Amino acid sequence: MSVKYGKFELPEEINVDSQTESKNYARFIAEPFERGFGHTIGNSMRRMMLSALESLAIISIRFEGAPHEYMAIEGVIEDMTNIILNFKGALLRCMPTEQIHVTSVPRNLSTTFEVTREDLDKNSGQISITLGDLVKDGFIEVVNPELHLFTVTQAMRRQIDLRVAIGRGYVPSERHHVPDKSSDEILIDAAFSPVRLVNYFVENTRVGQDTDFDRLIFDVHTDGRVTPGEALSFAAQIGQRHFDVFAKDKAHPVLFDEGYSDHNPDLDEMMEKLSLRIDEIELSVRSTNCLSGANIDTIAELVSIPERRMLEFRNFGKKSLNEIKAKLTEMNLHLGMDLSAFGLTSDNVKEKVRQYNEERKGKREVYSERTKPTLDDDSLDEDEEEEDEVEEVEEDDEE
Repeated sequence: MSVKYGKFELPEEINVDSQTESKNYARFIAEPFERGFGHTIGNSMRRMMLSALESLAIISIRFEGAPHEYMAIEGVIEDMTNIILNFKGALLRCMPTEQIHVTSVPRNLSTTFEVTREDLDKNSGQISITLGDLVKDGFIEVVNPELHLFTVTQAMRRQIDLRVAIGRGYVPSERHHVPDKSSDEILIDAAFSPVRLVNYFVENTRVGQDTDFDRLIFDVHTDGRVTPGEALSFAAQIGQRHFDVFAKDKAHPVLFDEGYSDHNPDLDEMMEKLSLRIDEIELSVRSTNCLSGANIDTIAELVSIPERRMLEFRNFGKKSLNEIKAKLTEMNLHLGMDLSAFGLTSDNVKEKVRQYNEERKGKREVYSERTKPTLDDDSLDEDEEEEDEVEEVEEDDEE
């Protein structure tokens, strides 16, 4: 047996603020959500983007001629401690697929750099070795190839071996598992998370005549190993996979109402417009009074009247007619509309609009009562404490 639930307002698409969008930053706007769902979705997505996304990072370094991290290397300005710190800033991008097998099992990247005396003479006696000089794997993209690693001051030829792996979050060096680790291989801490900062904001937004829905805004900053759009998409898929676990045992499948009408969003959208009162569409006082004198209370009653009959109303002139026609055009409506497709005629228009408004109001009240937050004893105690503090402050002011 299925259980029927009322309609939940959901965004049809996610908008991106193109004016502020960059390679590593984007602002995403989703609306409308039911009241309270902005914080529910926003906090969950933020946590998953910050902690659950995977990316590539260097987990160990082997520098020929440097058996440990506490030594200097002849011909290199920086010692191994500074070199390791520089390597921790390496940003490598690789999306594992069925064709590219890069997993949590480390992958070796070996390269040999050579600096000759001629190279030194051309560069004032010292050469900066960057990340792009050492990482030249066909499957791995170097996001910051200009990253400085160390400076060479004499001719040399050395081999550097790097191990890279896919992971999540921040992993200290002692937690890396390298089964064939060599004696002069130095393990380093790895920051796998590609998302640097996520902020979310919830604002009020309008659906029809109701203004208590949520607009959810994400500000996503990444380091380049994933784009902001990828970060948002990956986090949503991770969350969906976790929620699927709880939805497997469906005691009663839930069916959701897609609108106030019977699976007809066009009818619902049109009825929202037609049910508006005349005083809600910002007409001039003269036009509003003329329509009120003609016993026209709603847009549905107004558009069902032919244009030629409008001029028959008392004190109603061309200026008021043009004003009303312009306002209706803004709403994609016009005078003399045939509303039979929506079950409205000149005889039943008042009654049908009244029934629609009552039904709509009833559904809103039921949903609001169902989702109304409850206060526990702790929150009540906190409120009482705040009131006591306010009273104490007022007493002090009086003294």
